[in-house]
Formats: sequence, C-alpha cells, structure tokens
Amino acid sequence: MWLTGLPSAGKSTIARELARLLTPRGRRVEILDGDENRALLTADLGFGREDRFANVQRVGLVAEVLARNGILVLVPVIAPYADAREAVRKRHEQSGTPYLEVHVATPVQVCAERDVKGLYARQAAGDLTGLTGVDAPYEAPGAPDLAVPAHRQRPEESAALLLGLLKERGLA
Repeated sequence: MWLTGLPSAGKSTIARELARLLTPRGRRVEILDGDENRALLTADLGFGREDRFANVQRVGLVAEVLARNGILVLVPVIAPYADAREAVRKRHEQSGTPYLEVHVATPVQVCAERDVKGLYARQAAGDLTGLTGVDAPYEAPGAPDLAVPAHRQRPEESAALLLGLLKERGLA
C-alpha cells in the first residue's frame, strides 16, 4: 500500500496508525518510510526528476519483494511523479503481487501550516528549493484506490479507511 501525498500530509502518521491496528490481527507489517529510505537506501540520490524516479523504483522493488513474501508493506513516500508510481504498480502486477495506491489528499495550505519538518518555512525564506507541491511538481493520482481527506479527520479515522480498503480487497 503506497501512501502518496505532499510533505506533511500525514502519510507516515497514518501508516504507523494502520500498522498499530494490523499487528494485533497477526498481520506482519513493514513500513518503508520515505525519510528512512532517503537516509539509507537512497542516500546517494538527489531531488531532481531522474533521482526521484530512481528513489521510487528502489523503494518499490523492496516493497514488492517483501509483499510477495507475505508481508503487508506500507510505503509513506511522496513519489511526486505518476509515471514512477505506475512503474511500481506494473512491477507488482507482473509478479502477481497486490498493489494499492492511497492519496493522502491534504491541501498544500494545510501541509504548510503543519510544516512538520520546517520545509515550507525554509522554502518561504529562500533557504530551500525544489519543495514538492510548491516549487517542484506533484502529480496527484488521477484514480487512486482510495483518497483520504487527512486534513478533515484524525489519523485513527484515516487508518480505519485504509483498513477498510485492505479488508475489502482481502488483504487484512
């Protein structure tokens, strides 16, 4: 389950809450958090289009390998380009592995108010360029498996929506 959305949209918070709901059900869950991936798995990559594409492909490969071996993988990673997300979906389809795309659809204004990591403030001060959704592109999913209005509900409610999708698809 790939959770895509802008920085500070709530992706990681929702993923952690969903993992908390799934673990007591005996479901093996792994979260491939975007910040952790950037620190280790893709530390050699920058933030240009090609590097962002490569980042998503590396994380997508790890997610697919884990998922096809019975682990429910939650991937709260921005993945700003639709073609990169589509390539990950196709990799999953080719191996017969379920793939769900969830758009954590928090508006940029709300994300900027939350500004969990101070990115929006740094961008506004001119100390940061290439912020996804502000001065770098973000291609929102046209037809996600689920769109979550995370700005209108608590993380527990968002996670419950994701759990409902997993149950509906026979994955929880």
